[in-house]
Amino acid sequence: MAKLKTNPGAKKRFKLTGTGKIKRAHAYHSHILTKKTKKQKRNLDHFAILDKSNVKQVKELLNL
Repeated sequence: MAKLKTNPGAKKRFKLTGTGKIKRAHAYHSHILTKKTKKQKRNLDHFAILDKSNVKQVKELLNL
């Protein structure tokens, strides 16, 4: 049987933490930043942990 390929879009968007959780970047931080407050932009800059409802789907894309 052939090897499963990792989804290249998911590979760019998600990273694993040391404990095995999946982290993701926040949306709305790539353009039209002039109308957003400093606080809003600062809070969007951090990574977030993927919600448990999406973990199974993303793990399938990453072949975990």
